[in-house]
Amino acid sequence: MKKYLSLLLAGAAALLAVNTAQAGAIDDAVKRGTLKVGMDPTYMPFEMTNKRGEIIGFEVDLLKAMAKSMGVKLEMVSTGYDGIIPALLTDKFDMIGSGMTLTQERNLRLNFSEPFIVVGQTLLIRKELEGTIKSYKDLNTADYRITSKLGTTGEMVAKKLIAKAKYHGYDNEQEAVLDVVNGKADAFIYDAPYNVVAVNKVGNGKLVFLDKPFTYEPLAFGLKKGDYDSINFINNFLHQIHEDGTYDRIHDKWFKSTEWLKDME
Repeated sequence: MKKYLSLLLAGAAALLAVNTAQAGAIDDAVKRGTLKVGMDPTYMPFEMTNKRGEIIGFEVDLLKAMAKSMGVKLEMVSTGYDGIIPALLTDKFDMIGSGMTLTQERNLRLNFSEPFIVVGQTLLIRKELEGTIKSYKDLNTADYRITSKLGTTGEMVAKKLIAKAKYHGYDNEQEAVLDVVNGKADAFIYDAPYNVVAVNKVGNGKLVFLDKPFTYEPLAFGLKKGDYDSINFINNFLHQIHEDGTYDRIHDKWFKSTEWLKDME
């Protein structure tokens, strides 16, 4: 019995030592005084480099609020997207905050927070159709002409979900959007981050942005497998900012205002 108790106590001590040694990314960041986040700053308006060389964006502001809640500084580690998961797994930074879609394939390699936004496909429609077209379903008749970029999710969605409409694809996004601006097409199908910029930059007052995504592409923060303490902290942080108005303020700054575009020119 004594031998059994000794083994049990030794096992408990070993487990405690392991847990202490692997406290998690958030605990490590607090001890260090800096939260290190890996990102590829090329994804408007989530993380991008402005004309002064600063990394700005919606996700950047969320991370700044997170670092502030922890009482630490935010350090953004610029990393190519194709190497961002290996960089996390080799301790180059604490977490990934780079507009990453939570997919089953990635979830086999990483743990993810709850999504902080769902982007998906959205619509830019001719201003004359405001009120008539309220969702992609309203476009699914032979009366409408739709467009997107060749080879993209937007094109696949157009052909699958809006198959009855007349479709024409373009080599680049701007040509397709201008088809709608010039009245040659009724709607442009593409991902929300691009459309939120295009409606103001290319639209010339002739487009309406239907901003509710109709495909499910959740974006979340990525951490090493097994770091449940950090996931718990981040999820609770996301709940808090949704309730206290911080999330809405940051969201509206990047998705409903165009002031930030001045920093990009």
